[in-house]
Amino acid sequence: MVTSGQWDKDSAIDRVVLNAGDRQRRRAVLTGEKGTTFLIDFDKPTMLRGGDGLVLDDGSIVLVAGELEPLVEISTHARIDTLRLAWHIGNRHTDLQAVGDALRIRRDHVLEDMLRGQGAHLKPVDAAFDPLAPDGSDGHGA
Repeated sequence: MVTSGQWDKDSAIDRVVLNAGDRQRRRAVLTGEKGTTFLIDFDKPTMLRGGDGLVLDDGSIVLVAGELEPLVEISTHARIDTLRLAWHIGNRHTDLQAVGDALRIRRDHVLEDMLRGQGAHLKPVDAAFDPLAPDGSDGHGA
C-alpha cells in the first residue's frame, strides 16, 4: 500500500470505492470500478484512506476512494466546546472524524439530540467518512 500524497493518483489503473467500515481491512477480495479483481492481505487490520493506493503484484496501483455516507458535521463557537463534545462522542464509543475545526460522525438522531443539548451546531452532509483510529492516528501505523 502507498499512502495518499506519496504517489501520483493519475497513474492508477482502477478505483475501488468503499465505505468507512469496508476500508478497515486485513484480508478481502475487492473489485474496482473497471473490473480489476484482487486480494488484499495485510499482516493486521489496516484503515484504508481515500487517496491511498493498493499496489498489485505487477506493480500497478488501484486508487482507494471513500464512499459518500450520511454524516453530521458538528461545530461550536469555541475550540474548548468542540473538545468537550469530542469527549462526549468518544465516551459513547462512536467513530469520529476531525475536519478542520469541525467534527463528523455518522447520522444518529439520539447523538444529534444530545449534541444539540450541549450547544452544538449540526449540519447534515454526505461525504467520505475517515474516522480516527482508536489510538487517534490516521490508521496507517506510521
